[in-house]
Amino acid sequence: MKIGERICRVRREKKMTQEELGDLVGVSFQSVSEWERDISFPDPDHLVMMCKVLNVPVSAMLGAGLFPQNPESISDPEHMKTFIKTSAKMLGMSETLKALPYAEEKHKGQTRKNSDVPYIVHPLTLACHALALGIQEDAVIAACLLHDVAEDCGVTPEEMPVGRDVQELTERLTRHGSKDNRNVQKAYYRAIQADPRACLIKCLDRINNLTTMAYGLGTDRQVRMIRETEEYVLPLLDVLKDTPAYNNAAWLLKYQMISMLDIYKRYL
Repeated sequence: MKIGERICRVRREKKMTQEELGDLVGVSFQSVSEWERDISFPDPDHLVMMCKVLNVPVSAMLGAGLFPQNPESISDPEHMKTFIKTSAKMLGMSETLKALPYAEEKHKGQTRKNSDVPYIVHPLTLACHALALGIQEDAVIAACLLHDVAEDCGVTPEEMPVGRDVQELTERLTRHGSKDNRNVQKAYYRAIQADPRACLIKCLDRINNLTTMAYGLGTDRQVRMIRETEEYVLPLLDVLKDTPAYNNAAWLLKYQMISMLDIYKRYL
């Protein structure tokens, strides 16, 4: 079901006309009609207001649009941006609202390895994954969006338009030096282990990278990523398990990571 169908169904369940809904949301009935026919998409402010009027969670209203049946549409950056922005507005996530346009601007023109997928899809996926796990910490969602900016876009965390806490969290997630240098690797993961939030973001990052590894990396690099995951990333889950706020997320992340590693090792 598309979001337009969902809006129409919920509106009718509440016995409202398009004009009545439009008046309460602050738009014309023509706008409501266009939303329901999927001609246009409500902006985040109107989406939040509409969900309040209809007494429906934003996640439920966006569910069909964010995770449609067509798997290619799961990575639709516009749907993900709307989901993140709307969630941030409802939860008062000021850092996330600053990080989102900045990450989009800095990653503009970049694509994922060996594909035409816009790079911004990767940090957007991390932020959506975290929100789907029930993580509602502003600094975590903002750092999900910014975690690759320093490493890939030629800026330092201190230059990012966010608070010092998010800058420091982003710095922990920034690798300085060659990925194949063991001393660099050890220092990088040691810094991450010192903050459970960084551990969470790195696990989300690795899961998304594993899902795209088959087309993005050659066989040798795939083997190296599997070994790095087993040696350095899986231990981060122990930190999450010892952190009450992330205990449930740790189980799900471990399940996802172990499952993908097992599939890849059998395939290779």
